[in-house]
This record gives sequence, structure tokens and C-alpha cells, in this order.
Amino acid sequence: QVQLVESGGGLVQAGGSLRLSCAASERTFGWHVMAWFRQAPGKERAFVARITQSGATTAYTDSVRGRFTISRNSAEDTVYLQMNNLTPEDTAVYYCAADRGTSAWSTLTDASRYAYWGQGTQVTVSS
Repeated sequence: QVQLVESGGGLVQAGGSLRLSCAASERTFGWHVMAWFRQAPGKERAFVARITQSGATTAYTDSVRGRFTISRNSAEDTVYLQMNNLTPEDTAVYYCAADRGTSAWSTLTDASRYAYWGQGTQVTVSS
């Protein structure tokens, strides 16, 4: 079972940057598509970005494309989310997730496709 631990959240002013990290406990990390989701107060958990096992392919939700970058370091069993030009609308708890290994790439915007989740890290962007 993969255990995921996020870090790097915090308070930042609009226009600023943060880099989130997600460390995995298992060497099987490399078998999984990894993703970042976020949940704002009163809203459902929403897809942000995902990356294939090799790191060669990524995908983003429209609102973050061009500002956020997902990457992974297989040697360190870690996935990252570099967030630039942050806005107050990016305020949320950010979660990393590892997929079940059975879903098509196109369906991996759905949180139910992911088997393992971290505890979340709070990102707050002030105006």
C-alpha cells in the first residue's frame, strides 16, 4: 500500500509561487499515474494535474494550465507541483493521489480512479 505525504503549502500573496511535494512510501510509486487534486471550502475535490508513470506526459485543468507544472522524481519517489502566478482562486487544500492502475488516461480526472491519497496541504493565496 502506497502512503503519500504532502508538504510545501502555506500562505502567499497573489502573484507569488509555491512548490508542493508529495513523498511516497513505496518503491511501487513508479507503477502509478500520480495526480494533484484540490478542495476549496464548500466545494468538491477537483482535478488539478496528472503525470504518467514515466513522467513523459502531463495534463492540467484549464484554470492552471500555463501556471502550474507537475513533475516527478522516480529516484526519490516524489511528485511535485510547481505553482506560479497564484491567485486567491487557487486557495484550497491540495492532495496528491496515486491511481488504481486500471483506468484509461482520459478518465483520470475523476477522483474515484485513485486508490491512495495524502492527508492534504493547505494553500492560501491572499489578495
